[in-house]
Amino acid sequence: MSVIENPPRRPYLARGAGVVRCEGCRLPQEVCICAHQQEVAAGCQFWLLTHHNEFYKPTNTGRLILDSIQNTRIFEWSRLEPPQALLDGLADPRYAPCIVFPAGEDYQQRMIEAPPDDGRIPVFIILDGTWRQARRMFRHSRYLQQLPVIEPRTERLSRYQLRRSTVPEHLCTAEVAIALLEQFGEGRAAAHLEDYFERFNRNYIESRRRWDRQEQETCS
Repeated sequence: MSVIENPPRRPYLARGAGVVRCEGCRLPQEVCICAHQQEVAAGCQFWLLTHHNEFYKPTNTGRLILDSIQNTRIFEWSRLEPPQALLDGLADPRYAPCIVFPAGEDYQQRMIEAPPDDGRIPVFIILDGTWRQARRMFRHSRYLQQLPVIEPRTERLSRYQLRRSTVPEHLCTAEVAIALLEQFGEGRAAAHLEDYFERFNRNYIESRRRWDRQEQETCS
């Protein structure tokens, strides 16, 4: 079972806040994808350390991992006061946690090619935010500084169409998880999450088109 460890503290108030949304998938009700939600098992776990701004964005793709891969956990990031549940998880001897982040020279000694094959459950900690937010989370979270770092090995380019990135190699959160699942032999789970991600992309874009048509009709 997947779980959000600390739910959001305030509702989403930015553009699109007035749209009537499904309480489950947060898509507009007319393009809800909840009927397609199904958790599948994987030999690893994903723990998402989510920037507080991302909790409220309906375009956030971290929730797609939560809805698709068993035992996914979402924590709200804090620089100085990390969730106790996260600290407990990091100290749990059952797990082999590592941070998912691009390689860097100043922490090269922390880089690993794969989680240790020692019987522990591999845990991929994904910093769920914009690239600017993720860099800050990586640099300023002292409780993460001793963890190994792993970089996804993939040639895929982002197909995420709901937010713009100037770098095609910058994958959204769900795409990072798909790449890691593929990288470590979890093909069934990767295909399941990718299918759900593509449906999310497709339905969200359709809802925006409907909204644009309605606005044009209102203004004409």
